[in-house]
Amino acid sequence: MPHDTGLQLHSLVTADGELRLSLARVETPSPGPDEVTVRIEATPINPSDLGLLLGAADPETATLTGTTEITAKIPPARMAAMAGRIGEAMPVGNEGAGTVIAAGASDAAQSLLGKKVAVLGGAMYAQFRTLRAADCLPLPEGATAADGASCFVNPLTALSMVDVMRREGHTALVHTAAASNLGQMLVKICLKDGVPLVNIVRSAAQADLLRGLGATHVVNSTAPDFIADLTSAVTETGATLAFDAIGGGKLASQILGAMETAAVSRATAYSRYGSTVHKQVYIYGALDLRPTELVRNYGMIWGVGGWLLTPFLMKIGAEARQAMRDRVADELQTTFKSHYTQEISLAETLQPDILKAYSKRATGEKYLINPSKD
Repeated sequence: MPHDTGLQLHSLVTADGELRLSLARVETPSPGPDEVTVRIEATPINPSDLGLLLGAADPETATLTGTTEITAKIPPARMAAMAGRIGEAMPVGNEGAGTVIAAGASDAAQSLLGKKVAVLGGAMYAQFRTLRAADCLPLPEGATAADGASCFVNPLTALSMVDVMRREGHTALVHTAAASNLGQMLVKICLKDGVPLVNIVRSAAQADLLRGLGATHVVNSTAPDFIADLTSAVTETGATLAFDAIGGGKLASQILGAMETAAVSRATAYSRYGSTVHKQVYIYGALDLRPTELVRNYGMIWGVGGWLLTPFLMKIGAEARQAMRDRVADELQTTFKSHYTQEISLAETLQPDILKAYSKRATGEKYLINPSKD
């Protein structure tokens, strides 16, 4: 396949409230001295990608308007949030993997020529990407592009959660939407590192999945005894830090409440202000788009905040980032192995039925784009 030009997926929001997804043919820049050109062979659709890909559009309104374009309606109430991107065709895709097919003159770039690499650099829903050699992670011998496609966002997020726990003085974790690919990685990390982990899932089948991986504390948020089960698990583990992928509704508040009940049960004296233990929930996803509801029954020492991977990685420094990347490479086909529901082509991302399926953000249903597929 010639690589002087290639197809790239673009997302555009119009001023009249329409989302347009299209395939555009774009030039592939020749690599500079410290750059390489990668033929992208696998790139996942993560929840973080869907935010840019679909914006605030309603997937149920998606309509195919041509062989390389699909449109969907954006509800008027959501247009204010789209003001900053109106009229700009934006490339999508945080991470991916493929084969280095051209390289600049530097030793670092030349050493990657012909190799399978994972890459993080945006605009990955494309057939070719030219980017810095430093942004590439060589894959282990025998690993496929699909093996390496998801080795940045989910693995580094899971590792960072444990790192945050240690840096902030906590000793155990709570994680929601825990049966996701990321959640399964976190289970394996915590088992290997000896970190107590409370996993919150949304079905009995998801609970069985995590127990099959060795998870000890798994609670089902749809079960009648959820609050009692959650409180018991938090009490047993001593968890005072949670990472919440749900975002909307009462779950963050329920977790704080369970942490407070556990802390009060260990207190030696009564305090009208509640426990003196700091309880923290970081919201890092938005699987539920409703407002976050806080019912303040957990004392006065608590926090709820947003958390993003990239700012955290920038804060911890190059040495810590590299240590995480090295661990991902070493455990790529064990701890950090991803599972995909379906592999689709770039063109298939523009099929209304397929778009509605991958836009659901359903736990355990992860789609993989292969831009090299016809």
